[in-house]
Amino acid sequence: MLTTLIGLGAATCTTCSFLPQVIKAWRSRSTQDISAGMFVLLTTGNAMWLLYGARINDLPLVVANLITLALVATILGLKLRYG
Repeated sequence: MLTTLIGLGAATCTTCSFLPQVIKAWRSRSTQDISAGMFVLLTTGNAMWLLYGARINDLPLVVANLITLALVATILGLKLRYG
């Protein structure tokens, strides 16, 4: 139980770290200083972590990577749109 709570806490911190970037890019419609390559790799990695977490039934991995995937995919989509 404690290990799961630690994992969920870590997942919350790392996942929420992308929220300010999403908000800034959304409001400013500017993604000029964001690396598209980095977000392609990050989106791919998060999708793979999500699949991995689902395969091993690890709740912290699934929750964190599902939310993070949505956030980084939003940033990548904004980058491709407003580049």
